[in-house]
Amino acid sequence: MTSDMPETPTKPSSKTAAAGGEKDIVTRLADAGEDALQRLAELPGGQRALGAFNDLRARVDDLGKKVRGIDVLEARIVKLEKQVAELKRPRSSSSSRRSTPRKPAA
Repeated sequence: MTSDMPETPTKPSSKTAAAGGEKDIVTRLADAGEDALQRLAELPGGQRALGAFNDLRARVDDLGKKVRGIDVLEARIVKLEKQVAELKRPRSSSSSRRSTPRKPAA
């Protein structure tokens, strides 16, 4: 069944067009990155370089995790410093009794 009305192509909305274009850019960038990695791996010593880069990435990830833990440690240090400062304060005269009595002066 054909109709006498000509078919008009429907235009995608601007949001879908932008999303499609954005996906296209991301896909193109991913493809270019993959191609670059393949060319790098084909170079003499390229496999070693890729291995070193992967090791570096893993080490940077580990360092990031450790650095995030420093905030917790700093909070603990502040708390402990306050406790030490309280222990160093001189006590009242009633608690500063001598354990041995004074000898009378002769």
